[in-house]
Amino acid sequence: MVLRRRPAARFLAAAAVVFLGALGFPPPAATANPGLGRADLPSALASPIPPPGANDWNCRPTARHPRPVILVHGTGMDMRSWGTLSPTLQREGYCVFALDYGRATGAWGRGDIRASARELAGFVDAVRGRTGAAQVDVVGHSQGGTMTRQYLRFEGGADQGDPSRNKIRSLVMLGPTTHGTTFGGLQTFVDAFTSLRLTDEPTNEWLAGVGFGVATYQQMIGSKFLSDLNAGRETMPGIDYRVIASRSDTVVTPPEGSFLVPAPGSSVLNQWIQDSCPAASVSHVGLLDDPRSVFLVRRALDPSLPGAVHC
Repeated sequence: MVLRRRPAARFLAAAAVVFLGALGFPPPAATANPGLGRADLPSALASPIPPPGANDWNCRPTARHPRPVILVHGTGMDMRSWGTLSPTLQREGYCVFALDYGRATGAWGRGDIRASARELAGFVDAVRGRTGAAQVDVVGHSQGGTMTRQYLRFEGGADQGDPSRNKIRSLVMLGPTTHGTTFGGLQTFVDAFTSLRLTDEPTNEWLAGVGFGVATYQQMIGSKFLSDLNAGRETMPGIDYRVIASRSDTVVTPPEGSFLVPAPGSSVLNQWIQDSCPAASVSHVGLLDDPRSVFLVRRALDPSLPGAVHC
């Protein structure tokens, strides 16, 4: 049955690639994997082009900033997306690290989010081992926030029975796909094929893999992945969560789907950029380098930071 549906699925895949291109997502990489560096570290550590300020493996945390900060990019992007935040944090005395999850397979953030979470697990352990820090803080953009939550819940990042053993202390998320997104209308396009019985769940996953990436499908509203991730509780005890979202986000749609529902024992703050600056227009990608969102990330990492958001 799946094979009979694949001609329609192939058409949908091609159309979806065009649609995602209009949203600003580049097509899947067609080039060979770049060469890897030191074999004793995860492949992402050897990426030849880290953002300024990141991946100094000789950095040691200070008393003022005792936890390294790991930056986790979004779907179809890479660690160079942190070109503003990374050097800003480094100048303030943080040990900053960034990874290109999916780099080793050429997926670049489009592969199965479960596999990406396992890659993050290895990266976190490498950072902790090299810096001597018991815990890290994470800043995740878009899928980067959602994937980090997968790591916390299912890949050893958090210990629900003993939160003192959590490997992450604070998770700051910029426009995460917490409750899914229509991707500005792409989901309606996919749902139309499903309702016509041209595709089903296995076919849709296959379609996503050959078209625009499994991770995109997993982040759509109502996906099995998100249902499993959010079942029972969305947050883990002993972790400070901050969600920073923009009402003018046209990739995470509706944008309020970014916000978390707090579970007992965790600290959650959901905030709009527009809470401070009602007239602000900040796009999904703009959350990475807009001065207002950058300040809110800095404040989340260091609540004692003086100053205020400048509109």
